[in-house]
Amino acid sequence: MHFGSLVTAVGSFLDARAHGGQWLLRMEDLDPPRESPGAADAILRSLDAFGLHWDGALLYQHSRLDAYQAVVERLRHAGLAFPCACSRTEIADSSLLGVEGPVYPGTCRHGLPPGKPARAIRLRVADGEILSFDDAIQGQVRQHLAKEVGDFVICRADGCFTYQLAVVLDDAFQGITHVVRGADLLLSTPRQLYLQRLLHLPTLIYMHLPVAVTAAGEKLSKQTHAAAVNDACAPALLFQALEFLRQEPPPELRRSTVAELLHWGVGHWRPLRAESLHTQKITLE
Repeated sequence: MHFGSLVTAVGSFLDARAHGGQWLLRMEDLDPPRESPGAADAILRSLDAFGLHWDGALLYQHSRLDAYQAVVERLRHAGLAFPCACSRTEIADSSLLGVEGPVYPGTCRHGLPPGKPARAIRLRVADGEILSFDDAIQGQVRQHLAKEVGDFVICRADGCFTYQLAVVLDDAFQGITHVVRGADLLLSTPRQLYLQRLLHLPTLIYMHLPVAVTAAGEKLSKQTHAAAVNDACAPALLFQALEFLRQEPPPELRRSTVAELLHWGVGHWRPLRAESLHTQKITLE
């Protein structure tokens, strides 16, 4: 767990506790090639060291594969999803650009090209589909899903189910009502709203926190080799996370315990102090 994921964990924990809600934990382990042995256990140890104790049972996504597959088949049977043979290069060659890069041009919407096998399963986005929602921090978000994203993948070429599908199904399965996460996922939310509507699932309330980036503007992540948090420095890092979230903890709290910091954080939680920030630079002490 790096500092960026710590910030998200702290923000979501404080929001849940401040509203008398439950803070649920889900291990999103659907991408075996990118998983590091022992990483899940290390994350759980770090959460414990920072006093971020979750409610209920921990959910591992790998235990839900049958549920994901059943929904993919249901969507295909209803004509709402279809197999696609296009490679990333072929999609990029279409020159259609959207909010996260090339937009799928609809090549396989009406059937696979002769002699080309399916590589993925895509969800069919209705022409003219526009979605909007009010984010608790970022304000109103409006996206022309058909033009800015297009038909999107719900099951990849390697057989792995995508984040968009799994998170929608798991949110409903766990009875989630509020989602608090990083603003790097803000533009993917309309895809999830669309899936929720197609599957007749509840619409959730979203809050997207500012994302921690380096001085060079790179998001802290595995891809940018962000260092793991030092569990032995939990109080100092927790104080820094509260500062990052603009909660303005008083200086005397620097000498407090993890439990005292979280108690103060719950009692003084004011998420709008981070309003309209998508990214924020961080210098780790």
